[in-house]
Amino acid sequence: MTLHVDMDAFYASVEERDRPELVGKPVIVGGTPEGRGVVAAANYVAREFGVHSAMPAATAKRLCPHAVFLRVRMEHYAAVSEQIRTIFEHYTPLVEPLSLDEAFLDVTGCLALHGSEVAVGRSIKQEIRDRLALVASVGVAPNKFLAKIASDLEKPDAFVIVDAEKVQAFLDPLPIGRLWGVGRVTGKTFQQLGVRTIGQLRQMPVTLLHQHFGSNGDHLWELAHGVDQRPVIPEHEAKSISHEKTFPRDLDDPDVLHAWLFELSEQVACRLRRLDLKGRTIQLKVRFDDFHTVTRAQTLSEPTNVTQKIWRTVVTMLTQRMPSRRLSIRLLGVGVSGLGQQKQTQLSLFADRQDERQSRLDEVADSIKEKFGSTSLQRGLGLLHRIDPKSGAKDPNQDQYDE
Repeated sequence: MTLHVDMDAFYASVEERDRPELVGKPVIVGGTPEGRGVVAAANYVAREFGVHSAMPAATAKRLCPHAVFLRVRMEHYAAVSEQIRTIFEHYTPLVEPLSLDEAFLDVTGCLALHGSEVAVGRSIKQEIRDRLALVASVGVAPNKFLAKIASDLEKPDAFVIVDAEKVQAFLDPLPIGRLWGVGRVTGKTFQQLGVRTIGQLRQMPVTLLHQHFGSNGDHLWELAHGVDQRPVIPEHEAKSISHEKTFPRDLDDPDVLHAWLFELSEQVACRLRRLDLKGRTIQLKVRFDDFHTVTRAQTLSEPTNVTQKIWRTVVTMLTQRMPSRRLSIRLLGVGVSGLGQQKQTQLSLFADRQDERQSRLDEVADSIKEKFGSTSLQRGLGLLHRIDPKSGAKDPNQDQYDE
């Protein structure tokens, strides 16, 4: 059995925990509404006003003018994420992080010690609440796909179990949009076919799915039948580290897309530095509104774990190496592969001086936070609202770190 553990409104919940005076108020974490900022996270109070992640901060301000806007503290959230990971690893070594706030866990091998899958899931949920004062939603199911759907069904504070003998009873009533890969365009096609639930899709012949969705028809058919063969892959066995984000609504604003690429790049870079790793190959994943997915990769002359280097590379790939088509994007992903320990890599005699400066800043920041605490130094994510709309480049006069 597989668990999917997803922290509820993670960034905003950490801020509320650290600043109790925010509890009960609408809290939005991300860029400033005065610039080109985007919403990275919103608590459930703010969501009642229609605010959601990936929304321009200016729009969020109009919807919820009395909201408290806070800058992203990525290093702090990464430190809290490590505490959550420690709890996971008390129960099983088979932990596959998807991002700072969610992970898959294979608990099959730990049942003799900790009890049933359900008992393990409830224990993890309670331990996160008791030790970290945070709330997690948990899905317990036979595979990754089902567990992820389960954890999301009754948020916040969800605990949903999918019985292996009742998979179809669980899936059939759900709307077609719950399937991975069914976005706005694919959803319209299903609507034209009169298919609105997963159960109705399950009754469709595979040949008809092929006719309308090509090779993706097999994927949709398998998911509708609850089939997902992917194993949980622990981070230390992974050949790459990546993060991706599926947006509630398709994005077409270049500034917003660049801002999200920065957020994803920073999450990846934080994990690389915490694992003492660097990578040579930078990867970009883009899924358009019609589910057409494009991946691009660029191999650097030197391995890196520098946020700015990763971000500049993926922005270049997005702006220069995508198909000639309208940018209506449902998912973005950033990854780094070709991993090696930092001590196994050597700096080039001709290394980019700006990259060296950024690397030194990262190292100094990490050392200060290790000595004085994760909140003693914060990365200034002014980039989220100070992007050059023509080049995607950051204002060269903006500091990288704020005290």
